[in-house]
Amino acid sequence: MSITATLASAARVLGQLRRDPRTLAMVFLVPPALLTLFKYIFNQQPLIFERIGAPMIGLFPLIIMFLITSIAMLRERSSGTLERLMSLPIAKLDLLLGYALAFALLAALQGAVTGAVAFGALDVHAAGPHWAVVLLAIGNALLGMALGLFLSAFATTEFQAVQFLPAVLLPQILLAGLLIPRTHMPHALEIVSDALPVSYAYDALAKVTTNNTGTWFWLDIAIVAASIMLALELGATTLRRRTA
Repeated sequence: MSITATLASAARVLGQLRRDPRTLAMVFLVPPALLTLFKYIFNQQPLIFERIGAPMIGLFPLIIMFLITSIAMLRERSSGTLERLMSLPIAKLDLLLGYALAFALLAALQGAVTGAVAFGALDVHAAGPHWAVVLLAIGNALLGMALGLFLSAFATTEFQAVQFLPAVLLPQILLAGLLIPRTHMPHALEIVSDALPVSYAYDALAKVTTNNTGTWFWLDIAIVAASIMLALELGATTLRRRTA
């Protein structure tokens, strides 16, 4: 691993993002817009929005970052950029960590914007500290980024990369406890949910919302962090220079 190579890779990715206003709009505008939409959908049922509002601050960034990073890495391969980069003295892990560093900065800004809109304009309530919800939103965005980078290795077209969203990510969100608590699900689904990283990401958000930050909260954080590192490591292992 080389810090210089990692920083150079991160700077290159940030430069590309700076020249892509549509992607920046999707990152910074779509999560607050979706949260606002949910606010007005449940305008006549405020208790529902009060329960899911704060956790959704973290779920929307996860979805957006998953989609953006999976497509971005696929474009790197299909355009030949990745092949040219890997002909240089740079390790696969340096390349992925560069992506992670660049998108970590993007995730931090995204979490701050979404949190400001949610707690300021939309009056989202959380019993725990608001800064903790924002930090968890950033962590969830990093989880989405890591999963997107890993799964992009199994796609050969952008259409296939997008298909991973409903095939891989949305089932995890549905099983995470957003609709009903996981303990109220059929036992088989509860077991499946226990094996999915998004379940622990949602649990951490839900615990902050109710200010229930005991031992299990920190276990959720540890599992999410381990899932991010595992996805990055697997992404480095399965990374291919070009699409088939």
